Amino acid sequence: MRFFYLMLLLLALATTSKAQQNYDVSLIPKELLSHASAVIRNDETTYEVKDLNNVILRCKETVTVLNKNGDNEAQITVWHNRRRQIHYIKGAVYNEFGKLMGKFAERDFEDRNVADGFSLFDDDKIKHFKPAVTNYPYTVDYEYEITCKQSLFFSDWYPGQSVGTSVEHSSYKVTCKPDFNIRYKEINFAGKVATTEAQGLKTYTWEINNLKALRDEPYSPTHEKLLTSVKIAPEKFSYEGVPGSFTNWNEYGKWMYDRLLKNRREIPLQTAEHIKELSKDISDPKLKAKAIYEYMQQKTRYVSVQIGIGGYQPFLASDVDQLSYGDCKALVNYTQSLLSVAGIDSYYVLVRSGSRKESALPDFASMNQFDHVILCLPFKNDTTWLECTSKQIPFGYLGDFTDDRNVVACTPEGGKLMHTPVYKTADNKQTRKGTFSLSGDGDLTGDMATRFEGSQYENREELVNEARQEQIKTLKEIYPIENLNIQSFELKQDKSLKPVTTESIKLEARDYIAKNGDRLFFSPNMASRYIKPIKDVTNRTNAVYINRGYTDQDEISYTLPEGYKVSTVPLNITIDKPFGKYRASTQVIDNKLVYKRRLQINDGTYSKDLYQDLVDFYQQVFEADRYTMTMEKK
Repeated sequence: MRFFYLMLLLLALATTSKAQQNYDVSLIPKELLSHASAVIRNDETTYEVKDLNNVILRCKETVTVLNKNGDNEAQITVWHNRRRQIHYIKGAVYNEFGKLMGKFAERDFEDRNVADGFSLFDDDKIKHFKPAVTNYPYTVDYEYEITCKQSLFFSDWYPGQSVGTSVEHSSYKVTCKPDFNIRYKEINFAGKVATTEAQGLKTYTWEINNLKALRDEPYSPTHEKLLTSVKIAPEKFSYEGVPGSFTNWNEYGKWMYDRLLKNRREIPLQTAEHIKELSKDISDPKLKAKAIYEYMQQKTRYVSVQIGIGGYQPFLASDVDQLSYGDCKALVNYTQSLLSVAGIDSYYVLVRSGSRKESALPDFASMNQFDHVILCLPFKNDTTWLECTSKQIPFGYLGDFTDDRNVVACTPEGGKLMHTPVYKTADNKQTRKGTFSLSGDGDLTGDMATRFEGSQYENREELVNEARQEQIKTLKEIYPIENLNIQSFELKQDKSLKPVTTESIKLEARDYIAKNGDRLFFSPNMASRYIKPIKDVTNRTNAVYINRGYTDQDEISYTLPEGYKVSTVPLNITIDKPFGKYRASTQVIDNKLVYKRRLQINDGTYSKDLYQDLVDFYQQVFEADRYTMTMEKK
């Protein structure tokens, strides 16, 4: 018997030792340390669907932080609200040898609102915990459980691989009754889902091992295209007591329209009469819509309001009319109401916003592919798109926030997969002309005018509503001119159907020209210098991706100082690559020097083998933009 107890004790000690050894940094496979600041030792996400209104989410993670650059991976953030209630959170911190340093629980977390500064009603909160550890490496092991009172949303699975973070093991499971059917979309997943049935339950399991940390490779495609992920969508669900089902975008849009959007557009009779009066003398439907849109802009302001079917249903158009504010959903719905008074049809459109273009997947419908709502006016042969949350943005202009991506329109007939406008390289123009005089004392005086079009229309947006003093301060940061004194400045925005921003500056600069005896030195490129060459990366693995194309063109003329001539060889450089073109030149005619520069960058995806060409291209642009001219006395 004593032998039996001794064996149990030894087994317990061995088990404890083994558990602690799992956190020993020396056990991490060497290949996972390359380019890594953190290693996710283990990551488990499990959904247990008990019924349509009761889903249990369990998360476990063990992460080792190798240096301070990996500290963010050790921070724990748990989102919760009245629909997502935390059951427990617990964890512990270990040193590099796997020795316990301390434990933590939910009481150690900071609980704060998610409010973004524009939210009026928002019950979303986050529990946040950051280990107070400064000795590296260290390991954080934690787990939590959440009860979800809905079965519509299942978070996407990303194993955790990123720039600077490798993954030893990660898994994702969904356990449900056999009649709870799910659809899934695997992206960059080399394995295969494992499906098992036991005790009347069906389990789907995705698992992956030994993912190396990504290197920081500039001009790489979006992480959505590079990383392993799995998206989940149930065929039948309940959300905020609203039942539903869909298997494609048409059914999805139909559910959205019938359950969340229908019968929410009634507006007061007085407002309807005002819209009729406002538009009665405008025959062109597009111009009529423009007038109504601009009325909406002046009447309302954007405020985030996360209420109404979990924040996914716009509140009533009549409420927006009375309160004069709303979030993107409410303002789109309100604008639809105003347009319908004038007999103009429109679509409520869901989109993923941001300067990086992220599209809805054409072959997989799910709820969590969007974070914003815009409006589409399906005019015949002239589809027009509206951003309804800005008081400044022109009619029919989306800018780089929602351009060139797949979106879903919710209509009475169902969902329609559409694509937002593409702002082409030739349309995204910055055109600058300047006329200046150089004095023998080295001073610069003159004026310069710049036009911004296409996606560059908003290049000066941050200056529009700034005080004069702040505008001048920002301009001095934009233009690389020492001793710059802006004598006058004017900024105009033409909000016609093809919007243009124009900037006019009259300026002077002391000692713009450097002197050395009888010789003068100056840079003719005073406005458009490329700031910093891109990083060279050997053995690149990712394709070259340029998110958005544009064209910059400068023509600046200088009246040369009396009695001086240009003594350097004229600038004349041309670079032509698949991803861009650059040309810069100088020409002297009598006592005038004309500097011309044109930079064109073409958006698209290119072979990784072209990356070195891209590095060399920008290095040549960087050097040419700093070309210095020499003048000598005649």
